[in-house]
Amino acid sequence: MFGPAFVASIAYVDPGNVAANLTSGAQYGYLLVWVLVLANAMAVLIQYQSAKLGIVTGQTLPEHVGARTRPWGRRAYWVQAEIVAAATDIAEVLGGAIALNLLFGVPLVMGGVIVGIVSMVLLLVQNARRQRTFELMIMGLLAVIAFGFLAGVFVSHVDWFAAADGLVPRFEGAPTVLLAASMLGATVMPHAIYLHSALARDRHHVEFAAHAERTDFTGDSLRPRGEEQSATEAPGAPVQPSSSRIASPTRLRLLLRATRGDVVIALLLAGAVNIAMLLLAASSLRGVDGTDTIPGAYVAIQSALGPTIATIFAVGLLASGLASTSVGAYAGSVIMKGLLRIRVPVVARRVVTLIPALIVLGVGIDPTWALVLSQVLLSIGIPFALIPLIRLTGDRTLMGEFADRMPVRIIAWTVVALIVALNVVLIFLTVTGAGVAA
Repeated sequence: MFGPAFVASIAYVDPGNVAANLTSGAQYGYLLVWVLVLANAMAVLIQYQSAKLGIVTGQTLPEHVGARTRPWGRRAYWVQAEIVAAATDIAEVLGGAIALNLLFGVPLVMGGVIVGIVSMVLLLVQNARRQRTFELMIMGLLAVIAFGFLAGVFVSHVDWFAAADGLVPRFEGAPTVLLAASMLGATVMPHAIYLHSALARDRHHVEFAAHAERTDFTGDSLRPRGEEQSATEAPGAPVQPSSSRIASPTRLRLLLRATRGDVVIALLLAGAVNIAMLLLAASSLRGVDGTDTIPGAYVAIQSALGPTIATIFAVGLLASGLASTSVGAYAGSVIMKGLLRIRVPVVARRVVTLIPALIVLGVGIDPTWALVLSQVLLSIGIPFALIPLIRLTGDRTLMGEFADRMPVRIIAWTVVALIVALNVVLIFLTVTGAGVAA
């Protein structure tokens, strides 16, 4: 039953993570290790909640939001979600293009085109009937990513006492707050929150997913064929959990137990990769000139650890870009379908969303800085995904016996409060220029 969480976890090891984590380690050493540990713990809770929503209700998070929002509000919500998805896609294409440039000397714009084409090939196998194939392909790329980014740690001289000291939460000035927000945005990603509900629903309720693929978005588009909407239900009302429509309570409990294991294992792996990147930078790149960019970090790794480790690192970066941009395009189609109630073929969407990334590459903006800024934007978008999710999973009329219990709700709302507070500080520092000045 494992698979959906491993696809969602790709969002946690994308090129934006590489840029943010390398920058953190190279500039501040082990100072912000605690940010990654805390963010990964938050991610386990958040991704499980998203998967639970899809499994229990048979609807995705964007579909629930779309069904409960007036047309103007639904469109406004879609705009912010689409901006976040675009920022994600830019980061992922940039990372893949940088990797191709490092490995083969391919010009950045051409590298972006190649990444877009390969991601389209990956997306061609994605639908409700072939989701397992898509999962296996992404899991294979995840294995390459893990090997690429973990290899360097085993040959570098990590100061484990300093790394343990980095578990104590603290900042050193406004720039570290800005960087922490970037790391948080790169770790807890809005599009992964939206997507996981669809991945879990499509994997475990194939009849719902296949029927949704054949129909336009309506209130009963997710009901199995032959089951009509009740006369007492309002048009567009969300599907309520019941054994006849989704699964028996016993089956749902089994699915949720398997999903917990899926999420914990996938995100522990993603978290290990993220921490490894920071430890590698802190141990081998601290104080080295040029390590504020991925190409500079690549050269520094080559100098400090040898060409083999540097090549493995670049291969991991390439796999990260290819996998994450495919998953990001998939997430964008889920968001659009749920909120705009229209279906755009995921490959066509891939073509359109490739354009902003190619523009960034073409005009000569520093790719690494663009990656870090994109993660800050993602961090700002997190509350818009989290708040509806926690409200829905705590709604007993929707979730029935599977609604969040009070301890889980308290923890979940505390997570939301922490993220919102960090983003308020981030916006203040950005608007006032304090983060740059410091």
